[in-house]
Amino acid sequence: MKIFSYAFIALLCLSCSKTTQEKTLTLAHSLPISHPVHKGIVVFQQELKKLSKGKLDVKIYPDGQLGDEREALELLQIGSISMTKVSAATMANFVPEYGAVSIPYIFRDKEHCFKVLEGEIGKTLLQKGDDRWLRGLCFYDAGSRSFYTTSKPIESAEDVKGLKIRVMNDPTAVKMVSALGGSPTPMAYGELYTALQQGVVDGAENNIPSFVTSRHFEVCKYYSYDEHTYIPDVLIMGTKTLNRLTNQEKEWVYSAAKTSAQAQKKFWENSVNEGLKVLKEAGVQIYRPDKTPFRDQTKSIIEEFKNKSFGNLVEAIQNTK
Repeated sequence: MKIFSYAFIALLCLSCSKTTQEKTLTLAHSLPISHPVHKGIVVFQQELKKLSKGKLDVKIYPDGQLGDEREALELLQIGSISMTKVSAATMANFVPEYGAVSIPYIFRDKEHCFKVLEGEIGKTLLQKGDDRWLRGLCFYDAGSRSFYTTSKPIESAEDVKGLKIRVMNDPTAVKMVSALGGSPTPMAYGELYTALQQGVVDGAENNIPSFVTSRHFEVCKYYSYDEHTYIPDVLIMGTKTLNRLTNQEKEWVYSAAKTSAQAQKKFWENSVNEGLKVLKEAGVQIYRPDKTPFRDQTKSIIEEFKNKSFGNLVEAIQNTK
């Protein structure tokens, strides 16, 4: 833990005033307060206070004050904090089923993605972590990840061949770029700007808001909307905290989470639109290639996931109309 000891953090988890019986939930995450997901969390905080008439409050610790995503989940498991927000990709390290929503091209588009996440499949997935003391409350929009490059645009799947593409240190991302004929290059995000500038890599992949805030658009003038993954964020409550709430309090929590998820989608859309304006002014060219060839060349990854223990979940996502 970077700043706080576990003993101190344990005092933060669920405080209760003896006189008023007001309860305060602690929520830690690693994003800055300007991020659209943080804004969604603020809506959760406000809505929960409103529904409970002040009986339930949320104390938010942003910017990784209490650790990174993995550390926050570990703190939830031991009951030292109440809630967190993490990427579904991080959750997959604790609850393997979450890996299904990180598969390249598993979602046809954003509409398909949220039809899955906000339907029965998503509801079931949010409950999958209960035996690991992690209960999902809702999914937040974290956009789609697409390729961006320095010297030439990616207008088709064939254009990825031979390119050195920075990817997260994730086996699935490595397999995706390899399947497209590129050379996947895992490296720390903080090193990427210089690597792009110096030609160590030819490109990378991320969503529009991150492409803008990282200022990678100063080096990469081509952004191709292939939308290979829609990896959502997840609002998580530790079951040790959840089980200490009354049934009425739990209803307030679930209702507030649902309201915040809908508000957060609008915050994300606004962030993307603002980002596109910045990119246009900076002279970045936006491409929207046909995704079918990309999907065809990476279908072996989906087939591989179908052989895992949650293969039926993968098929259910694909069959969602």
